Amino acid sequence: MTTTAFTPQKNTIVEKSFEKLVNQLDELTKNYRLLLDCVRKEKELLISTDIEKLNANNLLKEDLLYKIKSLDGLRVNYATELSIALGLDTQKIRLLEIAQKIGGEQADKLRTFHSALELIIKRLTELNQSNAQFAESALKNVNSAMNSFKDTLMGQKTYQNKGKYKQGHEKSGHLVRKEA
Repeated sequence: MTTTAFTPQKNTIVEKSFEKLVNQLDELTKNYRLLLDCVRKEKELLISTDIEKLNANNLLKEDLLYKIKSLDGLRVNYATELSIALGLDTQKIRLLEIAQKIGGEQADKLRTFHSALELIIKRLTELNQSNAQFAESALKNVNSAMNSFKDTLMGQKTYQNKGKYKQGHEKSGHLVRKEA
């Protein structure tokens, strides 16, 4: 593909489409960073077992996810608009392909956004998986402790010879730490 540096005088449609896309990418990047902060905080709240703050953090995370989904839809629309103005295939729109076609400083901006978003999303995925593993481990510990307490409180009932009922040895419970 050939690169086409443009100026406002050459092609105002491309310039306006580019500016809308860049503004959208900027807003999208900000929201992904907020989500990253939220996911980082989630681990701290899981460790501290502060349920109220964890619930508030989860509501914030949900709101951010909805906002990101909406912003991403607009990003696709603006990228499509710019791709049409540049004469690119609108079926497989990629920021790097748009950057290659535009060239110059505008291409550098798009590449920077692409790299930043890619890095943030990779980190988000890693942290989210780590948090999920931590939460699952904590749930297993809680279930184990609950089963142990249940066994302790219920005792073990067994029959002796001649059908006499006898209370068995009590099983002592195991305490678990708040941390997994």
